[in-house]
Amino acid sequence: MRHGKKVNHLGRKTAHRKAMLANMACSLIEHKRINTTVAKAKALKQFIEPLITKSKAENNQTAEKGTHNRRIVFKNLRDKYAVSELFSEVSEKVGDRPGGYTRIIKLGTRLGDNADMAMIELVDFNELYNAGKPKKKSTRRSRRGSGSKTVTPPVPATESKGADKNETEAKADDSEE
Repeated sequence: MRHGKKVNHLGRKTAHRKAMLANMACSLIEHKRINTTVAKAKALKQFIEPLITKSKAENNQTAEKGTHNRRIVFKNLRDKYAVSELFSEVSEKVGDRPGGYTRIIKLGTRLGDNADMAMIELVDFNELYNAGKPKKKSTRRSRRGSGSKTVTPPVPATESKGADKNETEAKADDSEE
């Protein structure tokens, strides 16, 4: 039985798997999208999303927290350039997003071994996909009632149009006489 075994081992030993995920995460941060197998993309998503959350500005308010989060991320990524790009460029783009920083798009199968392929990308860096959609309001709603709701009465627009018609008809009648 597989109770409590959530890690996909990807057919590798622990050290090899951690090194591979670290390298794939650095490539994803550098290039903003990479092609890989579906299983590796899902494992990479679980690996990188907590690291992106640690890089966001709201989690680095003080110098101690910022330094601590950088060291935790560096321990996992092992690449100084990737950490600096994650904490500067990537964290600015995803600052208002409450999770879900990556997107997995399935591409079909690989020619050589028929493996299921996928593209994993950072969501906020795909300008073509996000161009057609308008910017959503970033307000959070609570489940509790929000007090009093103000309702503005509708403006009676039909009366003004009718009055204009009557005036124009009266002017037309005066001109005929």
